[in-house]
Amino acid sequence: MNLGKEMSVILVILGVLLCKAQGAVHHHDFVLQEKNFTKLCSTKSILTVNGSFPGPTITAHKGDIVFVTVHNHGTYGVTIHWHGVRQPNDPWSDGPENITQCPIPPGTNFTQRINLAYEEGTLWWHAHSDWTRATVHGAIVIHPPHGSSYPFTEPYGQETLIIGEWYKGDVMTIIDDALATGGEPNTSDAFTINGQPGDLYACSNGTTHRFSVVQGKTYLLRIINAAMNEAHYFGITNHSLTVVGIDAAYVKPFTTPYLVITPGQTMDVLLQANQTPGLYYIVASSFQDGSSPYDNTTTTAILQYSGSSNASQHPPMAFPDFPEHNDSTAPFNFTNRLRGLGSESHPIEVPKTVNRMIYMTVAVNVLACNASTCDSTTKLAASLNNVSFQTPSIDILDAYYWNKTGVFTKDFPKEPPNYINFTDPDNNAFTTTGTRVIMLNYNDSVEVVWQGTNNSLNTAENHPMHLHGFSYYVVGQGWGVFNNKTDPESYNLVDPPEVNTVSLPMNGWLAMRFVANNPGVWFMHCHFERHSSWGMDTVLIVKDGKTNETRMLPPPKYMPPCSK
Repeated sequence: MNLGKEMSVILVILGVLLCKAQGAVHHHDFVLQEKNFTKLCSTKSILTVNGSFPGPTITAHKGDIVFVTVHNHGTYGVTIHWHGVRQPNDPWSDGPENITQCPIPPGTNFTQRINLAYEEGTLWWHAHSDWTRATVHGAIVIHPPHGSSYPFTEPYGQETLIIGEWYKGDVMTIIDDALATGGEPNTSDAFTINGQPGDLYACSNGTTHRFSVVQGKTYLLRIINAAMNEAHYFGITNHSLTVVGIDAAYVKPFTTPYLVITPGQTMDVLLQANQTPGLYYIVASSFQDGSSPYDNTTTTAILQYSGSSNASQHPPMAFPDFPEHNDSTAPFNFTNRLRGLGSESHPIEVPKTVNRMIYMTVAVNVLACNASTCDSTTKLAASLNNVSFQTPSIDILDAYYWNKTGVFTKDFPKEPPNYINFTDPDNNAFTTTGTRVIMLNYNDSVEVVWQGTNNSLNTAENHPMHLHGFSYYVVGQGWGVFNNKTDPESYNLVDPPEVNTVSLPMNGWLAMRFVANNPGVWFMHCHFERHSSWGMDTVLIVKDGKTNETRMLPPPKYMPPCSK
């Protein structure tokens, strides 16, 4: 079955219903249902949206409002998150399970409001309930506002490329079994580009995704990493890529032979079709600098110049040159090259001073476990500031808005409980548990320093850290333990990149800043799904301001019901 471009948009579009000053209003329907797909010479039933994998693309302009009605025809509850959309004053449609809503029950529907007030470029949507996002995800393409243009020459064409993966087993069973036994979940069996593993697999020779180009033309590639647990190198043989945007914000263009893109990130790059006409590999290969098991396979698509052979068989083609799979300097150096555009129409508004400082360790840990249920006396866990997040059964947003007690506590620590050499592998691996949140006042200027750690598990690795409800500025990163006296001297407060997801260096630190001007309940977590499932999460609650415009919106008339 060919899941190429022609099947990536099967969305029922009800039409543009109303135009306002801020943009158009669109209504879409998402139908979640089980469907059989064939990959790696085997057929299995997976959860899909509108029958496709990846799911449909939402296309809009900056300033538009999109309403999506999610119809759950599956067998278990599901939520949908609009990754990177800030949702100003409106966390009710943000989507993380039991954080801002409870799951949409089977046989019901829920309408979500996506306000594209600030974003311009490429984002994506995905399920945010257990591991359902493995097959439930798709692109959000946000064009410049009507009457304006890109801050670069209009490309001849565009293509969206989504890095995903394929599990031969059922993804819900995989994570449920891992949590029950306390061990590592199974890795995926193949990566995919636009739903296809590529022609390195015999069963994918005829279905490998192909992107056709005209020699001499320039194309805008919208690249999304929707993989579950691995960052990726991405490149095209004999072609350079010019990065112009990341996470729906423009950057100062720079040219690179490859990208390092982590789960959750999106990148907009310009490709010049300036090579001899022929076929060239588009390649995504895993980056993993830790000791955990990982999928070390490679997925391919094909860049095909017009006039080249259309045959499914082709002579062997060279691969692009990538660093070693565990080269920790590769993502570090790539992030260091990112600079915010800083033009008049795309200004940089990084806080120069802060009044809320949070120093947060990021760790993989263990918890005690009953040997009658676990494979040993401990089970794998993860934490922020030595708190392994426990997801409640009633969503935190509902509890906060209606002042329900016993769901969460407002005492997430602003610093780790003990200051040690966090990168020393002799550290204790045990952690604590809780549903503890960070409380922020409206308009606080916030700095978070994420500190990578190591311990007796030897689990130090790169972590993709994602924040809902905000984009934030990456003002600095470094190796080793953060020094609050000397390291801030190296901060970039002139043109830092604005992102919603970024890689925390292995055994290093990363500093980010933002203004807490979006009241509501917002999830912060590692975008490796196994780490988030283990508790590498917390919640930011931003209090209301003093005016109607700075207060959280009231809930819609219907929210999915909670089981308790």
